This record gives sequence, C-alpha cells and structure tokens, in this order.
Amino acid sequence: MSIFSTIKKMFAVAPAEAKTYPEEQYQEFTITPAPQSANGQYRVAALITKTVNGEQKQHNFVRSDTCASADDAAELALHKCKTFIDQMGEQIFD
Repeated sequence: MSIFSTIKKMFAVAPAEAKTYPEEQYQEFTITPAPQSANGQYRVAALITKTVNGEQKQHNFVRSDTCASADDAAELALHKCKTFIDQMGEQIFD
C-alpha cells in the first residue's frame, strides 16, 4: 500500500445517505419527492404514482430546475407535480 492511498483513505468521506421525503396524496395520485444531487445543487425530481384499473402506474418527474438544498427541491417538486397533474391528468402515464 502506498503512502498516497493511505492518505486518501484518511480523508475519504463516506457518502451521505439520501434523505427521504414523505409521500403526499393529490387527486388520487401519490407524489414522492426525490431530489437528485447535481453539481453541488439538487435537481427537482419526484415519483408520481396512481393505481389505474388495478395496475400501478408511475411516472418519473425530473426537471432541469435546481435548488441549493434538497428540502427546497422537494418542496418545489411537490408544487410542480401538482401543476403537472392539473394540466395532464392520467395522460402523464401515456
């Protein structure tokens, strides 16, 4: 083992576990915020699900918007998902 690999291990930081956010029900849809780390910021993202005729449908909602914190990105994702659902309804699964 080289001295450089020893030094590298000393300063290695364990990856932080991703924070999970509670689901929110909106017009028979379930929105689960899931901010994605992106270049020191957090991308607005969420999972939208709904049971249609006994089948679980899902849509991965990802936008180019970024926020400084994961909490802000999760809050913005909820707002944008609700607007998206209002505009598209069940067509989001097509």
